[in-house]
Amino acid sequence: MRTTDHNKLDRLFIERWSPRAFSSEPVAAEDIQTLFEAARWSPSCFNEQPWRFVYAQQQDDLERFRSVLAEGNQVWANNAPLLVLVFSKNSFTSNDKPNRWGDFDTGAAWMALALQAHKLDLYAHGMGGFDADKAFAVTGMDSSEYNAICAVAIGKLGDANSLPEALRERETPSGRKAMSEIAFEGSVKN
Repeated sequence: MRTTDHNKLDRLFIERWSPRAFSSEPVAAEDIQTLFEAARWSPSCFNEQPWRFVYAQQQDDLERFRSVLAEGNQVWANNAPLLVLVFSKNSFTSNDKPNRWGDFDTGAAWMALALQAHKLDLYAHGMGGFDADKAFAVTGMDSSEYNAICAVAIGKLGDANSLPEALRERETPSGRKAMSEIAFEGSVKN
């Protein structure tokens, strides 16, 4: 069980985790829309909202999206009933200048989606192991205007025994670095 040194921290942050064992049970349409609604309300520089979520839930779309994933991720993510490819617009809409905060803002939107998934008794597992070129090809997103950020598997928790042995051993919420390793008052102390 995960623990925190700070009793005021909402349990939502501690209980959220990224499993690899997913049930193939479909995600309800209302829940899918609620996930994206949570992401929609995320903060962003100049309220740009640079994130774009392209998702697959129908079998033919899922097959195309699965082909984008790295082989190691396909082993477990192919069972997820909902796959999402996440993109970030690389320039501001108002003036076409580079938006160097777009990826950061998109990360905030992804976190909102992940926390909302937990509130809906769903799980979301973000993946960096994917082919960005294929992500653009299967979604039709314009690679000159967007960055391919990540892929996300979403669904209900499945049976860990369905995973290969090496992954079964890792199918538990992970710990976190000590606060002293990530937060520094005034300056970085060695």
